[in-house]
Amino acid sequence: MFKNYIKTTFRNLWKNKGFTFLNIFGLAIGIACAALIFLWVENEVNYNDYFSNKDNLYKIKDKQTYDGNTFTFDATPGLLAQSIKAEIPGIKNTARATWGNQSLFTLNDKNIFENGLYVDSSFLSMFQLRFIRGNAPSAFDQLHSIIISKKMADKFFGSDDVIGKTLKVDNKQDYVVNGVFEDLPENVSFKFDWLSPFDNFLENNQWLKQWGNNGIPTYVQTEPNANIASINKKLHNYLATKGPNLNAKFSIYPMTRWRMYDSFENGKEVPGRIKYVNLFTLIAWIILLIACINFMNLSTARSEQRAREVGVRKVLGAGKGKLIGQFIGEALVMALLSASLAVVIIYASLPAFNSLVEKQLALNIADPVHIFGLLAIALVCGLIAGSYPAFYLSSFNPVTVLKGLKIKASGSAGFIRKGLVVIQFSISIILIISTVLIYQQINHVKTRDLGYNKENLIYLQLQGKMKQHFNAIKNDLLATGVVKNATLSNNRVLSLGSNTGDFSWPGKDPQKQVLVTVEGVSPEYVSTMGMHIKAGRDFYTDTKIDSGNVIINETMAKLLNKKDIIGTVITGQGQNFTVTGVINDFIYNDMYSPSAPLILFSDTSNNSVLTIRLKPTSDLTASISKIGNVLKSNNPGFPFEYKFVDEQFDQLFKTETLIGTLASVFAILAIFISCLGLFGLAAYTAERRTKEIGIRKVLGASARSLAGLLSMDFLKLVAVSCIIAFPLAWWMMYNWLQSYAYRIKINWAIFLFAGLVALLIALITVSFQAIKAAMANPVESLRSE
Repeated sequence: MFKNYIKTTFRNLWKNKGFTFLNIFGLAIGIACAALIFLWVENEVNYNDYFSNKDNLYKIKDKQTYDGNTFTFDATPGLLAQSIKAEIPGIKNTARATWGNQSLFTLNDKNIFENGLYVDSSFLSMFQLRFIRGNAPSAFDQLHSIIISKKMADKFFGSDDVIGKTLKVDNKQDYVVNGVFEDLPENVSFKFDWLSPFDNFLENNQWLKQWGNNGIPTYVQTEPNANIASINKKLHNYLATKGPNLNAKFSIYPMTRWRMYDSFENGKEVPGRIKYVNLFTLIAWIILLIACINFMNLSTARSEQRAREVGVRKVLGAGKGKLIGQFIGEALVMALLSASLAVVIIYASLPAFNSLVEKQLALNIADPVHIFGLLAIALVCGLIAGSYPAFYLSSFNPVTVLKGLKIKASGSAGFIRKGLVVIQFSISIILIISTVLIYQQINHVKTRDLGYNKENLIYLQLQGKMKQHFNAIKNDLLATGVVKNATLSNNRVLSLGSNTGDFSWPGKDPQKQVLVTVEGVSPEYVSTMGMHIKAGRDFYTDTKIDSGNVIINETMAKLLNKKDIIGTVITGQGQNFTVTGVINDFIYNDMYSPSAPLILFSDTSNNSVLTIRLKPTSDLTASISKIGNVLKSNNPGFPFEYKFVDEQFDQLFKTETLIGTLASVFAILAIFISCLGLFGLAAYTAERRTKEIGIRKVLGASARSLAGLLSMDFLKLVAVSCIIAFPLAWWMMYNWLQSYAYRIKINWAIFLFAGLVALLIALITVSFQAIKAAMANPVESLRSE
């Protein structure tokens, strides 16, 4: 019996090759799309799985309240790590680390910048780095020691047998290589190729020895059965015990939530990347649903061709259960064939998908998780897609079909087919509208007035003696004729990282703290960035003249609440500063929010960034080459590495851009899959109405009117889809936009555009079959009838 069912299945598939192809190909695309999304989701949810003890790893969160708003930071005092390890039960180990350091490594004629961290030795055991050479206990035996990744070892030495060899760091100090660790995978929170003792960083940053300065992340490893609530209770007011006016509140935050949930508003955790993981998981199942709908529609539409077979089987004693089993079995066979084709599609499209999502995903068929996942998807699709056709076909009355009477197309089967088409196109229209609105929102923020000109602006990290020789470097840059100006600053203009609540001014409520961003700059900063002085003056070229003066932004000026801001004295950091200028607000850190209060100091002591304004030119390559020559001649031994501010600006929208791109790709695929089914239904409808079309042509109907007649039914379904999709899309996107402080308004024209696109695509899809049927010779169709 089973063998007979298999033969029957493949005969039917071969007999209806066109519909078989549409079914298998449509389902294969759906499975492939879903599988790619699930690979991305797997990579996201398994973030940091590389660290086997991640359930016991945490980082310290620092919450501070200013003017009624609570801000959450990862920055902590340098003294915190060892102190809480000694004083709070349940904490097994702690480690300090830097945020990330780019240093120049030199070996013979090789000069390469590499990214790494300065860390406490406890970091190595806490995060269980896998050593290829050396070991964690002896890695930091010397102050000027370093451990490097296998990739870095191969780059400099050509092998990982490098213990005891030296690398010169920043052309200053030789560091001894004491270990080589396994390259970290892409899906971990840390990105580094070298680690060195934290004391090397501490040597030049003595401010970390003060409890009031928060500047580095602190990591915690708890005992396996530690009481986390008890630890957080002791941490909450811990800083207040170390000195007056130290009001930051600490807590430990688990590594298991770093990737998905590490986002806070007013001190409370809000969904981070998990909302995107949930969104794309939903889209994966929606695309599978659309593919399954195709299968159901095409299977029920071709039901008449198998009506006689069902009748004969019933007369010969086949029960409804056996028939249902047979047809679901056929659906499962087709689903497995689709899954096989999907694997080919996945392997073919993975390189492009990896490039799009900037990951190194891989479908490993030998991996039980992947193979069982793919089989599960195929089985679910087969059961869902085959269930309704199986029940529908098995319900045929054998007397009716064996008498040669036609199965009525109207009724529940026709209604369900139309309803499924409406669902398909409703989803497709929602995806079209969502894609357009996502791109509009991104462009809305990108094109807002930033308060400075990001074009033709490059920056680079200060290396060697660039800071000491800045005036000479600036003059040589200006002499090239391609540079308009240059300046120094503590941070990049897009991410200003230092802030404090210690400032006061006349009229300020002494009980009220306001978080103010502070930035040390050279006198050329305002003019180089293209900012505008709203009141007062810019800094003088001599930094000593303005050592006690500051420039503030408009938001800070509003807080001072004075008619004449210039000359106002602001007290903070142990001295008084006089406001000599007010600049326009400019956007930094959060591109979606208004500017925060800001104070600029004429201070180059902690500068680490050189920003250069290029003159507009058509030959950008030649300009960069001239700048590189100047920097190399003034700072020999250091390669010239730079980045464009506008490119870094685009990186701030990386997640939103990815969402928009993936949404557009999935919208196109959803429409394509829907159109495969629509094409098949149009072919079936044209075939079913062959006699009607022939009679109409004989009676004088034109090919144009017949094509319109056949197309109209489908266009009505798409129109109904628009009516359903429009309010749903508006509701979804309205709620999505509420998460952005700076957002667009939803325009009705977008819905009109999406509806017209869906109607046009549907018309193109069905018109081919409609025109083909309308152009057929009526003599042939009527003679065959």
